[in-house]
Amino acid sequence: MPIEITDPADDRVRDYFALTDVALRTKVEPERGLYLAESEKVIRRALAAGHRPRSFLMAQRWLTDLADLVEKAESGGVPVFVAQAAVIEAMTGFHLHRGALASMHRPPLPTPTVLLQNASRVVILEDIIDHSNVGAVLRSAAALGVDGVLITPRCADPLYRRAVRVSMGAVFKVPWTRIDPWPGGLQVLRDHGFTVAAFALGDGAISLDDLAADPPERLAFILGTEGEGLSRRAIQGADVVVTIPMSAGVDSLNVAAARAVALWALRRV
Repeated sequence: MPIEITDPADDRVRDYFALTDVALRTKVEPERGLYLAESEKVIRRALAAGHRPRSFLMAQRWLTDLADLVEKAESGGVPVFVAQAAVIEAMTGFHLHRGALASMHRPPLPTPTVLLQNASRVVILEDIIDHSNVGAVLRSAAALGVDGVLITPRCADPLYRRAVRVSMGAVFKVPWTRIDPWPGGLQVLRDHGFTVAAFALGDGAISLDDLAADPPERLAFILGTEGEGLSRRAIQGADVVVTIPMSAGVDSLNVAAARAVALWALRRV
């Protein structure tokens, strides 16, 4: 039977405490090896990808819509907690308007070497700190046939609740891992025959049109932070610098938009 929670400080639901405190989550989640999936669609996609739940938390009305998940969870000894909306909001720090949350075990990340073995198109995210942008990039990567995503040590967590939600569960479809050290880790891409393209403004840069006209067989491309763009070291470590042709005096796009344009132009056909 579902376990009713009336006290937002109940220790049994501590996985869901203070979800708006980014600093706390950054510290706690890796130590416990958990992440949080929000909404029925995202939870189902996480489970379909083989991720293991620790527990579920939902409003009473969602017990019907998620009856199959509830039944499977209870048969497997996974607790299902239910609570009133006000209790959930007091517990988590936000209004849960997508019905349900799941605390999930984090799967082990592959090494960059394993991720690159059979890949030909790879995205590298350098220090992108906005979780919505990370989620949007992963969604574009899934839609446009990217084989893997590498993120630098200071990049936002793709399994952060907002990133997962914006990606619409694409984070569970596209293989990803961290590349460390950075940018020294670029050598592993060259060892696997990749050409590394840095998307940045600068002298000597070529047009995305030119790169797309004759793309290398194995290509990795880097996009940088929302404000400053790519670091100088990342640009210096790339094999080629690429710009997206634009007009009307605009010199750059939002990182997620730029990534979608680049992925579409360099997609395999």
